[in-house]
Amino acid sequence: MDHVTVVGHRGDPYRVRENTVPSIVSAIEAGADAVEIDVRLTRDGVPVLLHDDTLKRLWGHDRPLSSLSLEQLKELTYGGIPTLREALIAAGPHRLMLDLPGGDESSVRRIVGTVRECGAAERVLYCAGSVAMLQVRAADPSAEIALTWTTLAPPRPVLLDAVRPRWLNYRFGLVSRELVDRVHRDGHLVSVWTPDTRRSMRKLLDHGVDSITTNRVDALTAELRRGTPR
Repeated sequence: MDHVTVVGHRGDPYRVRENTVPSIVSAIEAGADAVEIDVRLTRDGVPVLLHDDTLKRLWGHDRPLSSLSLEQLKELTYGGIPTLREALIAAGPHRLMLDLPGGDESSVRRIVGTVRECGAAERVLYCAGSVAMLQVRAADPSAEIALTWTTLAPPRPVLLDAVRPRWLNYRFGLVSRELVDRVHRDGHLVSVWTPDTRRSMRKLLDHGVDSITTNRVDALTAELRRGTPR
């Protein structure tokens, strides 16, 4: 079997709270090649790890992240929400896939700038929809991009020319062997998110995908050890 990149979705969230340093470490220890994290800005412009725009679901505080300084955020979460800089350090030599929910020009530039300041550009790739990825491309002409795509219709050539993604990033239920073959013929790699059953994983491996983002890194690495044929 060709190598398939194993990506931990927000770390290892079935074992450890998502988008935290312990979750990143747990995913890597479970066999992840890379870890997907969500990055947003605090009120004072510091990139931190959080998927939602408030702290309510994970941390029990109905406070928008955009209303909080880093100091306030650390106090409310007892230091549980790491900065992007802390996450890059925690991942060591492993890759991080930065998802940018709600990314605009200002936040994308701050996030890309932090990656550059940390000397981590070679081990970071970015994923999100076309608006955010166009901003990433403008901020870093050499950035590695996984363009998240949510329909079976292929992206327009003018968009692909502007974004220049290495990957097309699909919800796993959309993916078939025919889609994978078409994307490969067009010169891109296929990443998928987020299958959590072994049956779904086996099907995707058989379809020939190049990367799988999952909440169950342990299950995916077990399937890969079994040598599921393509």
